[in-house]
Amino acid sequence: MIAIGVVAFKNMQSKAKEVVHENVGMEAKLVDVISIKKQPFSARVTAYGNVQPTVVFQGKAEVGGKVTYVHPALKRGANIAAGTVVVRINPIDYKLSLDKNRSDLETSKSQLELLMQERGSTRASLKLANANLRLGLQELGRIRTIFNRQLIARSKLDAEEQKVLQLRQKVSDTQGKLNTYASRIKNANAKIRRSLQQVKGGKTTLGRTQIKIPFDARISVANLDKGEIINAGSILFEAINTDAVEINAELPISQMQRLLSALQGKTVDLNVTNSNQHLKSLNLKARVKLVGGNKKAVWTGRVARFSESVDPTRHTTAITVVVDHPDKHSIANGRPPLLKGMYVGVELSAPAYPAIIIPRKAIHSGRAFLVNQENKLEIRTLDIQSRQGNIAVIHKGLNVGEQLIINDLVPVIKGMPLKPFVKKASHLSAQDVK
Repeated sequence: MIAIGVVAFKNMQSKAKEVVHENVGMEAKLVDVISIKKQPFSARVTAYGNVQPTVVFQGKAEVGGKVTYVHPALKRGANIAAGTVVVRINPIDYKLSLDKNRSDLETSKSQLELLMQERGSTRASLKLANANLRLGLQELGRIRTIFNRQLIARSKLDAEEQKVLQLRQKVSDTQGKLNTYASRIKNANAKIRRSLQQVKGGKTTLGRTQIKIPFDARISVANLDKGEIINAGSILFEAINTDAVEINAELPISQMQRLLSALQGKTVDLNVTNSNQHLKSLNLKARVKLVGGNKKAVWTGRVARFSESVDPTRHTTAITVVVDHPDKHSIANGRPPLLKGMYVGVELSAPAYPAIIIPRKAIHSGRAFLVNQENKLEIRTLDIQSRQGNIAVIHKGLNVGEQLIINDLVPVIKGMPLKPFVKKASHLSAQDVK
């Protein structure tokens, strides 16, 4: 039986057909692709903050007294034009003080004028005394000559000498009196200068009895009634400037890189002297939107400065954006005025520059799927510069003209055959790349 089985098995092997292997390839998978190209890209970030006035004016009393006038519009929330007198303090005492100072000034001027006249008169007297002395000396010489000839008595010579002495004394006294006028006039001028300062100070003090609004303002605090007695230094009201407001918006540090990407690899050396210049060179644009408000509540702003520090808890830095004339055209545009404390969003955008932009859905764990020249799958690791909305900006990993797969691919096998279908319509909206 065993021998019969062995013979039968060998007969079957000799008659069996040889196995033929057929090469059956994987079927090409249809995929949606786009052609990679550079497009204008503008980095955009949104920060949030509260509206604050750029200038806050505290109306303080510089003099004390009784309040005699309060402007009817000096109420919280009211708008008052620049230069309007809003408070007056009783000026009577300050006017009396100013009048006294003016009288003292006139007295000092009169004294100076009198001294100048007296000095002129004394100079004339000195001139006359010197002339009389010269005549006296001449007469004394003549008398002395006659006396030497023994033609007159000694008493006559003595009398003449006595006259010359008197004339000398007159000249000396007049000269001494004249010398005193220099210091007296100097003192008189000092009194005049002091009186002028007192008059000037009196005018200034009198002017302080009226308090004016220095700019177009909205009253935020008003605690004053007519008839009150106030002291110097008392805060009467608070006004904020309506020409501009500012928003200190908090921006995450991670989003700051988007704005700086517009520098395109340039090195920026920031210091105290050039920070404003570099800020201006960034040419950032700002749009302010009212959070929770209507779509018309949008204002154009300008970036004024960056904060000097970073919040260690929230890892944010503040960017100050200024909105000039926020109330202008408010009613016509259907938007409310930007009031202190409003919560707003600030959209910052950098100038556009050419960049490789792809849909975020085409990124798979930091990799992209491409169709190579042989219509096979190629897996590429990406260096992503930034993500914004539904798009991503690629720094390295993709080249212009390559075909990028934008739909889901299952399974993912490197080198698998593909059948690309090129999407003719742009895969990125204008809002994405704006």
